[in-house]
Amino acid sequence: MVIEQQLSREIVAAERPDRPIRRWLRALRRRIHDRPALRRAYRVLVGVLGGVVAVVGLALVPLPGPGWLVVFLGLAILGSEFAWARRLAAFVKRQLARFWAWWRARKAAKAAVDGAV
Repeated sequence: MVIEQQLSREIVAAERPDRPIRRWLRALRRRIHDRPALRRAYRVLVGVLGGVVAVVGLALVPLPGPGWLVVFLGLAILGSEFAWARRLAAFVKRQLARFWAWWRARKAAKAAVDGAV
């Protein structure tokens, strides 16, 4: 099972800007942004694709499966081009980290109470 610290390290390593795929994507993004018509079409495509993925994820939330994961994937797609989506994704990440800290503390407190009995 992957521990939380190991997962965090892997995420940080994957987000390094010197990774080959990141360099390739930056070059592609520069070429797209140098052409106004292509930039507009790209933003529309990203908006539609990210919106559809996020809405499908919201529809999947009450069902068993990765509903919230799909919502976050949609936000990540939108965040690649829209600042408001990046801010929303960062806010959600912070809230999720707070939730997991609360959950671990609650679980530890319950274990301490059960152990004391």
